[in-house]
Amino acid sequence: MSRWPPITRRVAPLLAIAIFLPALATPQAAFNAAPALVPPAHEAFDYAIEWRLITAGKAHLEWNASPSAGPEAGDVRLHVESAGLVSRLYLVNDEYTASLAPGFCAQSSLIQAQEGGRHKETRITYDSAAHKASYLEKDLTRNSTVTQEVTIPGCVHDLIGGLISLRYLRLDPGKSALIPVSDGKKFVMAKVEAQRREALKTDFGTVNTILYEIYLFDNVLFRRSGHLHVWITDDDKRLPIQLQVRLQIAIGTITFRMEKPPSAVPVPGAK
Repeated sequence: MSRWPPITRRVAPLLAIAIFLPALATPQAAFNAAPALVPPAHEAFDYAIEWRLITAGKAHLEWNASPSAGPEAGDVRLHVESAGLVSRLYLVNDEYTASLAPGFCAQSSLIQAQEGGRHKETRITYDSAAHKASYLEKDLTRNSTVTQEVTIPGCVHDLIGGLISLRYLRLDPGKSALIPVSDGKKFVMAKVEAQRREALKTDFGTVNTILYEIYLFDNVLFRRSGHLHVWITDDDKRLPIQLQVRLQIAIGTITFRMEKPPSAVPVPGAK
């Protein structure tokens, strides 16, 4: 069996980018006129991770608002760990945290990644006043350091806070927008596209969703070829019900499926 690819550094952050701030988007078509949702004080979701048709691990995504800092400000945390056979082949235990200013604008992020025999710590600081993002990666196994800086706009989205904000980007199918995104090494205006409404089959029933694609691969933010899709429930909750990264054949498809969401809209008549 092929080795399970590192998730947080290469895949989990991608499900982050899935999302962004409507106020800073450059629309290629008008947004839905539906009223904006207000982020809750606390929210948490659990996902089962599937790779090559087996359960490869689990992920826990958590949002905690900071009302005193302003609207759409808070902290986000993503924990990813391998499970079962994958853990015996390639143990993964990754933690991603980020602090967001009002408007889901990135302030800082920290990735602590333990994958196989590797242990890395990556810090990214976003300085909105200086229009600069600073990247610092420490390889704790090899005792080496990588640093980099990139110019950014006054508000940019990191690779995790984006997942929180996609839910508040109201795009009808067929519409798209350009979003400012940075991983600390590169800044891009990434295209997010609402592709279609879809009745998605899940372990807890069939759910009405809108399918989005986030264009980050093929020399946008990442050089490799691939596709990132996110399914958001087509209701007032706007739950990120499923995320999927499709890479080249050597790696394959990695799918994050939500486990028992707090609520969803079943398709009428579906079992």
